[in-house]
Amino acid sequence: MGLDGVVWISVVLALAAGLGAGVALARWLQRRTARAPRRLPRHWPLVPRLLANSEERRVWRWLVRAFYDHHVMIKVAVTRFTLPRKGEDARQWYEILNGVYCTFTVCTAGGQVLGCVDVPGRKGLSESNRQLKQTLLTQCGIAYWIVNPERLPTITDIRTAFLGDTGAAMTRANAAEGEAIKVARAALHAAVERQRVIRQSEISSLGGSDEASVAGPLTAMPEGMPAAPVVYAPQENSFLTPLDSRKADL
Repeated sequence: MGLDGVVWISVVLALAAGLGAGVALARWLQRRTARAPRRLPRHWPLVPRLLANSEERRVWRWLVRAFYDHHVMIKVAVTRFTLPRKGEDARQWYEILNGVYCTFTVCTAGGQVLGCVDVPGRKGLSESNRQLKQTLLTQCGIAYWIVNPERLPTITDIRTAFLGDTGAAMTRANAAEGEAIKVARAALHAAVERQRVIRQSEISSLGGSDEASVAGPLTAMPEGMPAAPVVYAPQENSFLTPLDSRKADL
């Protein structure tokens, strides 16, 4: 081997040694930076935003009406209401599931989760994400629904899925009660209207309009004297104060 070959080999070895030293130095600096405490910024590079978009808010309002007797939480991670079995590596499962959450979570006043609802975004919901949550929540005894804001299911259907037949029966009972209140309100309005018509008919039969009956006969005033203003007595509300106040048996 000539002198040129020895010089070439030396240059290659030097470059390799320098490259190795550079890699080792970079790793050392990276570990040192990771161990060093991160300084908090004086001005955070963040701005506030809405908690839910327009489609999610539409489903949110619908869920609040459907589960008026429960709490509707938003974007809660599944690690907040699930727990690994004994003997399992909690940290491992936490790292896997920490980024998994549902758009809405329905729970009782005591914090027991009954069901979860996802609202797909513009790109939809990936099949792997859907299967993961469907399997996980079903095995935990928690209902899971995917709701399209443009085609909302019936309140009875989702309450049956989350609460069982008891919840559906309660929904039907509340609906029947609301209908009965509407009917009673309409009947009351009709009764008040009939009373008003009867009162006007009685006043007309007595010889004149309401103004004549209240103001009484006019008295002639001397010439040059201004006419006295007519003062009308306030008309009592017949619903609050009956017109016939005589004490007599019905």
